[in-house]
Amino acid sequence: MRRFRLSLALAALVPAAALALTGCGDGSSGAAKGSCPGGKVRFGVEPFEDAAKLTPAYKTLGKALEAKLGCPVEVQIVQGYSAEVLALQNKKLDVAQFGPLGFVFASQRTGAEPVVSFGNPDRSVSTYKAGIWVKKDSPIASVADLKGRTLALSDAGSTSGDALPRYAIRKAGLSESDVKLQYAGGHPQSLLALTYGKVDAAEINTQQQATSTSEHQFDAAKYKQIWASDPIPNDPITVAKGLDPAFKSKLVSALTTLSPQDVAKAGAFLDVEPGPLVPVTKQTYQPLFDLARTLGLTEKNL
Repeated sequence: MRRFRLSLALAALVPAAALALTGCGDGSSGAAKGSCPGGKVRFGVEPFEDAAKLTPAYKTLGKALEAKLGCPVEVQIVQGYSAEVLALQNKKLDVAQFGPLGFVFASQRTGAEPVVSFGNPDRSVSTYKAGIWVKKDSPIASVADLKGRTLALSDAGSTSGDALPRYAIRKAGLSESDVKLQYAGGHPQSLLALTYGKVDAAEINTQQQATSTSEHQFDAAKYKQIWASDPIPNDPITVAKGLDPAFKSKLVSALTTLSPQDVAKAGAFLDVEPGPLVPVTKQTYQPLFDLARTLGLTEKNL
């Protein structure tokens, strides 16, 4: 399960002191200790799932990276998108993982550069899809048929649970006011709203579908899919603007040579089949930049 998104308004309520990452220096003073900036690598992760679940998974990845680099790696599940951006701006992070749409705005605001993402066993970039589903016996057969109907979305700012379904509505020739949009509060909640007949249709991305199917909470035979998005590249792991080029090269080499087993626990939250981390560039996420521009999205939409 994924795509938990704290809004900027909520994140802004986090006290400034809470934005400081535990044990992190500002990374701006003195020469690097060995090959590490500030003597350690500060790795932030946006909380796309419960932090209590993400922490041990990313600690495993961090320990493996630490062994490759030969210097400490400090992992922190930050309070949200806003906190992660502020930490990058304040030089409190060297490495940061964002959701695809969050990365669009983080790159514009901080200059964060994507270097790797979660790969498939064949070393291609892993992807997922947004989808809109209805009950099997529903008369709704297309997005255009949603006019006057209720559609559950996951939460505001989600790539697959908000932006892409709204884009599909526009592509179908409808305005957003033609459809009764309801934010359920997450992908699981969106599915439940459809399951219990609270809405006529719901967004269910392939990650949620896989998770719910494995937990026997979703049976595709009881539903039908009326729309699917193009593949969405999974979360980029980015490096801070101004990171020493020699160290960045070493970091990317270390990340891309981690074993699939080192990455598997973190990748599992993205429903990724165990594979390595693979190189990506800003161009990998160009469709998300295009989507944000088409929909007129800003950071306020996250």
